[in-house]
Amino acid sequence: MMKKENMKNSKTNQQPQYRTIWISDVHLGSSGSQANLLARFLKEHDSEQLYLVGDIIDGWRLKSKFYWPQSHSNVIRRILTRAKRGTEVIYITGNHDDFLRRFVDFNLQMGNIKIVNETVHETADGRKLMVTHGDMFDVVTRYHSWVALAGDAAYNGLMKVNGTLNFARRHLGLPYWSLSDYAKRKVKTAVNFIGDFEESVAHECKSRGLDGAVCGHIHNAEIREINGVQYYNTGDWVDSCTALVENHDGSMELLDWSDKRFD
Repeated sequence: MMKKENMKNSKTNQQPQYRTIWISDVHLGSSGSQANLLARFLKEHDSEQLYLVGDIIDGWRLKSKFYWPQSHSNVIRRILTRAKRGTEVIYITGNHDDFLRRFVDFNLQMGNIKIVNETVHETADGRKLMVTHGDMFDVVTRYHSWVALAGDAAYNGLMKVNGTLNFARRHLGLPYWSLSDYAKRKVKTAVNFIGDFEESVAHECKSRGLDGAVCGHIHNAEIREINGVQYYNTGDWVDSCTALVENHDGSMELLDWSDKRFD
């Protein structure tokens, strides 16, 4: 458990473990995806609703090189099984899986799975939250696609170094350490980018009269209040391995599974 709001446990035997689970930035189709870990997470955590908050499938990576091991199929199977058993699954499109956006206008729904670009979620305690991947608030992704592609390549290179580093740390008995998270917190431009992104999301919520937002995109798990707006970022399943969950009383928390990659 990483961060949480004050909460009371209202779970009963008749209810799923959580009212809602949000995950994003799984990047199935890329070698960096922690698909095995996510499949375990989905097996051990159930909910009434499951939001897939964009970049679940990495269309960018699949275009350049096809990569789809069994572990990635296992994640899809887990999601489909959840939907079949009654979980409402809402797939929010992202920039890496933007090929799905062409189907949104047709109100595409497959069984208990609905595909949308954005939606509003109402929590158990009555708060209204904008749910969006978040790439619309990233000026680089929106207006400078070639820079975004270059940045994506650089990020994947960084994650390969991160994997090698943590392989060595594991054999030394040391816990997982995120090189990308360290870089984001130490490099001034990265820190400013994250701050600007979060402020833009909060401003949009306020202009719409909403109480908060749930997003992904920047791979930076967070729960914070910005100018009276509740900001939630789900993180990712490449590095942070985090999920946002809503308890049955409407309180929210981030679950951190990064250390479980070594189990």
